Amino acid sequence: MSRVNHYLLTVYELAETAGEPVSTGRIADSIGRSPAATTEMVQRLEARGLVDHEPYAGVRLTTAGRDRASELSDSYETICRFFDEVLEIDDHRREAAAVVGTVSPAVVTRLETTLLAPSSSSRADESTQ
Repeated sequence: MSRVNHYLLTVYELAETAGEPVSTGRIADSIGRSPAATTEMVQRLEARGLVDHEPYAGVRLTTAGRDRASELSDSYETICRFFDEVLEIDDHRREAAAVVGTVSPAVVTRLETTLLAPSSSSRADESTQ
């Protein structure tokens, strides 16, 4: 996951759990970066129109930022499930974080379809009955 996406997703998750505005200190703690590095990235997100940042008050997602972060979150959860349930990858969360934001929405849709389809073992069981 790119750093921009990582920060955006972190702001989204913190806003969902504790509300907005989200302090840059909480973002820094969550990501494990310095407050200065976090403020710099928040300024980049603001320049891209993804967040509004008011010094000493915190960060709020813009509509565009919330939409993008929501899509990233949904994609991340789908990829996590696929890596866990289908590929049985032990560290599926870390692996999903590495690829989220790099796969197209069409790929995520195909993964969702695969997750919703009956497993091949279920189909084999049904055919023997």
